This record gives sequence, structure tokens and C-alpha cells, in this order.
Amino acid sequence: MNRPEPARTEPAPANIGAPANAGAPAPARAAAPAREGRRRRPRLASAPTPYLRLLAVTQLAFNIGFYAVLPYLATHLGSGLGMAGWLVGLVLGLRTFSQQGLFVVGGALTDRYGPRPVVLAGCALRITGFGWLAFAGSTATVIVAVLLIGFAAALFSPAVESEAAREAVRHERDTGAPRAHVLALFSAAGQAGAFIGPLLGSLLLLLGGGFRAACLAGAVVFVGVLAGHARLMPRADPVRDREADPVREREEAQAPDNVTRTAQRGRSSWRAVFTNRPFLLLCLAYSGYLVSYNQLYLSLPVEVERATGSGAALGWLFALSSLLVVVAQLPLTRWSAHRIAPRTALVTGLAVVAAGFAAVPLTPAGPGGLLPGAALVVLLTLGQMLLVPAARGLVPDLVADRQLGLATGALSSVSGIAVLAGSAATGALLDAPAPVRWAVLAAVPLAGAALAFTLPVGRRGKDQGTRAVAG
Repeated sequence: MNRPEPARTEPAPANIGAPANAGAPAPARAAAPAREGRRRRPRLASAPTPYLRLLAVTQLAFNIGFYAVLPYLATHLGSGLGMAGWLVGLVLGLRTFSQQGLFVVGGALTDRYGPRPVVLAGCALRITGFGWLAFAGSTATVIVAVLLIGFAAALFSPAVESEAAREAVRHERDTGAPRAHVLALFSAAGQAGAFIGPLLGSLLLLLGGGFRAACLAGAVVFVGVLAGHARLMPRADPVRDREADPVREREEAQAPDNVTRTAQRGRSSWRAVFTNRPFLLLCLAYSGYLVSYNQLYLSLPVEVERATGSGAALGWLFALSSLLVVVAQLPLTRWSAHRIAPRTALVTGLAVVAAGFAAVPLTPAGPGGLLPGAALVVLLTLGQMLLVPAARGLVPDLVADRQLGLATGALSSVSGIAVLAGSAATGALLDAPAPVRWAVLAAVPLAGAALAFTLPVGRRGKDQGTRAVAG
């Protein structure tokens, strides 16, 4: 396998890492860094390329359309359609599985066909799913609709996320701006959509439109996304730089036909990704974060109910989390990208998440009894803002470029499987004494931090060749 070494340090391109006047006398060479810094300083990560802006707006629109519907789905199934509680849980679980569990399929298709057709197909499926759900009245039709909605995300999300990672790497090479800052912009756009979407759904419900109006509004958002990407998304992959792979080329040359060669390419990519030990360690470390994040839907509601006697304040805590990301993600990532390595950001973020769980039994009850829950939300969100861009930024360092879509999907799928297992295990802790429960929950991200500490350091903004744009 001719994949990049996990701990590689790529030489900077000639126009970034080496002075343009390398043959000039020593005084001129000494003054070159200052002049180059002055020339390049305006090209910061805060000025993304048009393609990066398209990807960020895509993530914003995806989440607006999705969260205009999702928060109200359980209530619609239970109160509107009269489903039993276990059936509501089954439907929601199927949606999660068809999305998170199948990310690896969307990633593999992205590597095979490129991001554009996969994104367009995902948008078309999401429009169909929302339209179907708006009028679904039986269990079977609801299940089909939510499977379409989930699989749509399993298609377009890995395609968009892998393109964001590729473009972030290229932007880093071209301008020296750390890739983590670009990926933070992507995350902040998604969180802004997650904040706006429920407000749109609530407004429609208050105006008397009901759940059907929310579904149709979500479908309209995705119609706009589909039209915009059909027009603006490049037909050819604008970023992918396929490096030579002698082993793959030899296998393909020996294959008797195109179908066999395509199958061999697919097997080679899957084998390269799922035998890549550093990448699998990253998946496990990231799983520790996602298992912890899932406690916002499992343990946090129990804590809010215990503290206040109702779950009415839960929405405010979710709004607090989204606002923190929207306001603080870019400044925090700008700081971390220039001062600490990606591995350090990943380890630190997981440790902060662990501190959030440890703080719950130690925090005195504040006004309304919400202070422990608020402390958990704030610390978990701060940890998320540190570790998510760092984890995504490490993926291109651990796998070959032609496998980036598959690896991006695999990161979510492996983590999704861990969440399924972890949710069952942590759910069993809900009746345990509070100190025991929160101590065990804090141990999960700490274990992830220990695994992350074994990963390669990764590239950061203060590496040689990027120093000119720091600040």
C-alpha cells in the first residue's frame, strides 16, 4: 500500500516554504521573510475560497432543513399518529442507523463517483423523504420516509465533509492558513443551521401549519440546496490530487476488464482504510466524544428533570450549546490552530468533555437547579469546539487522498456503532447513584484522550511554511 505514513510531515510547496529569491545575496534573503509575510498576510483563513463558502453554506442549509423537522418528529409520531413509545423509539433508531451507520457507503460512493452526483442524489432523496413524511399516516409509510431521510444524509454528508477536508488542506498549502480554522467555519455553519432550524419549525407550528408544514418547509430548503449545487458545484473534482500507487496500478493492469478493475480498486481502498491502525485509533478516540455527546439526549434530560421537576428548560440548554458554537467556534479554533498541534487540541477537548461530566455532582445547584446541567453543556460544547475540527483535520494526514471520502464516512460509522453500544451501557447507569454515574461517564472521554495521545501530532499553524500568516 502506498499510503502516506501516519506521522508524515509534507514538505511545503516551493512558493510557501522556500524564499522566492533563494539565489539572492544573504542580506536580500534575510529580508525576504518579512516581505513575504507582508505580501501574504492578507490571505488569512478568514477569507475562504468560493468553493469553501459553498460548502459552508451547504452545511448551514442542510441543518436548517433537517432541524426544522427532527425536534418535532417524536411528538408527531406519539401524539399525532398515536404510536406506542417503543415504536417511536424504533422509528427514531432506524433513522439514526440509516444515517450514521451508512456514512461509510456515502463515503465510498464519493470516492468512486466524485462528490457532485452523490450530493445531488442525497438532496433528491431528502426532498422525497420529507414530502413522504408530511403525508405518511401508517407505520410502514413512516418507516420508509425516515429511512429515505436518514440515507439521504448518509450520502451527502460524507461527500460534503470530505470535500471540506480536501479544500481545507489545499487552502492550508496555498495560503498557510491552518486547516482547522476552515473546518471550524464549516462546523460553525452547521451549528448555526441547527439553531435556526428548530426556530423555523416552531414558527410554523405556532402559525398553525403543524408538522406537515414543517416537513414541506424542510423539503423546500433542500430543493434550494439541490438547485444551487446543480448550478455551482464543479462537475470535475476541483481538489483531488491522486498520487501514484504502484501496487494498485499493478493489480489493475492484471485485471481482465473494467468491472474487475473497479472491484479491485474498491477492495484496495477498504483494506487500506480498515487496516490503518492510526486511523482506527482516531475512530475510537472520536467515538469517546460521540458517546459523551449523546448524553445530551440521555443523561442531561434526566438531570434537568431531577433538578427542576420538568424538562421545559432543556430547550434553553440546547440553545445555549448552539449559540456557544456560533459565537466562539471561529475565535477558539483560530487560537488553537496557531498555538497547539491537532493532536493536542483533540486530547485537550476530550479532557474538557470529561471535566463537564465530573463537574455535575460537584457543582452546587444554582437558580432553578440548572447550574450543574449548564456546566455540563458549556464544558462539553467547549470540548467539542476544540476536538471536532482537530479530528477532521487529522484524517487527511492518516489516509491517502483517494480514500478520504471512505475514511470520512468510516469515522462517523464506527463512531455511530460505538454510540449504539454505549447508549445501551450508559442507559443502564441512569438508576445508579449520581457520583458513580457521572464518574463512569467522565471516564469515557478520558479513555478517548488516552487513545488520541498515541496519534501523530498533525500539522498546525505554527509549522514551518505557515508562520507568515499566524496571528
